[in-house]
Amino acid sequence: MPPERTPKQGLFKRLARVEGQIRGIQRMLEAGWECESVITQLVAARSAIDGVASLILRNYMSVCFKDGEATDCSNVESLARAIAIWGRVDVRD
Repeated sequence: MPPERTPKQGLFKRLARVEGQIRGIQRMLEAGWECESVITQLVAARSAIDGVASLILRNYMSVCFKDGEATDCSNVESLARAIAIWGRVDVRD
């Protein structure tokens, strides 16, 4: 992974929050909460994970593209693969 600009501690805090959300969802299921409430919490957890991924990808882009220019072609290709993995989009020729 390229040098970091987004502090890891912030990412770890967000992921810990997601972990807590997931544990809460497990407790909801064990307690028999209604489907709509469980789905609402699942959507919130998914949104939080998307936020972490967005920060990581933004960090990667800021490292790959300094001053609006690609710094290294392999970084650009790696970034495209990372975006494809996250978005489940095929970027191969």
